[in-house]
Amino acid sequence: MIARLLALALALALTACGNASNGRMQGWVEADFVFVGPDEAGRVEALHVREGDTVTTGALLFAVDAALQEADVHTASAQVAEARARLARLESAQQRKEEVAVLQAQERRAESAVALSTSELERQQTLASKGIAAQAQLDIAKANSNRDKAALEEVRRQIAVAQMSSREEDIAAARQSLAAAQAREAAAKTKLGRRGLASPVSGVVQQVYYRPGEMVPAGRPVVSILPPGNIKVRFFVGEPMLPKVAIGDVVEVTCDGCREPIPARVSFIARSAEYTPPVIYSLEERNKLVFMVEARTDKPESLRVGQPVNVALSAKVAEAKK
Repeated sequence: MIARLLALALALALTACGNASNGRMQGWVEADFVFVGPDEAGRVEALHVREGDTVTTGALLFAVDAALQEADVHTASAQVAEARARLARLESAQQRKEEVAVLQAQERRAESAVALSTSELERQQTLASKGIAAQAQLDIAKANSNRDKAALEEVRRQIAVAQMSSREEDIAAARQSLAAAQAREAAAKTKLGRRGLASPVSGVVQQVYYRPGEMVPAGRPVVSILPPGNIKVRFFVGEPMLPKVAIGDVVEVTCDGCREPIPARVSFIARSAEYTPPVIYSLEERNKLVFMVEARTDKPESLRVGQPVNVALSAKVAEAKK
């Protein structure tokens, strides 16, 4: 942080002089690093990259111990199996096949009783019509027939109930419980899968923060990666020159050791000044106002993070804005 403040102060001082003399602006190279770390705390078991390695998207970077996550997956899978079995039981008949078979046997016995009592009733009715049987015997035969028919109806209703499933609201609740268990299982599997971290981008490994055997807190990065497209040039434009710079303008970046100027395109212009004089905005004081500008290049391989650079508007842009 201190080094950055010193670099900013130096850039402000050089910009105040450089803008007035030759239109060249001072700046340095910065980058947006991609930090990769586990979602949950754990111990690094394996490290598959070193500083300076070039990785592609999907390449395995490191692995963190996964014993707890594996246990969570087993627990969640057991809960899913339990919920699925409960739902299947509710959707099937309320009684087992053996119990229904017992009721069906009772139904056949009741049917036989009905047939017998019906036959006896018909015989008594025939005898009564001839004046041979007493009325009491006919009444008994009618009662027995009605009793046996009622018993048969009772058994048939018991069989119908036994073959029915549970109520719809109970089945719906069981289905929701199964969906919740499956969601927990999916979450547990996702957490387990993330114990082996793959690179989300292509780039160069800049730094390794934890080694095998070390404990990584939750949310802390293990590896930082720099994609080439995340390199940018940050420079400062004086207030008098600010109207000459616009988003999309092409600038030329030069540095110590650069064989030729590197073209870059302005991608950001700060809305507020980096330095504000404490008194009044006189002409002299306005020259001290600078605004941060960022530009990105399609040729970042010649630039290094933290490297000081000089920036100038390209000849075509400068000529067009005169």
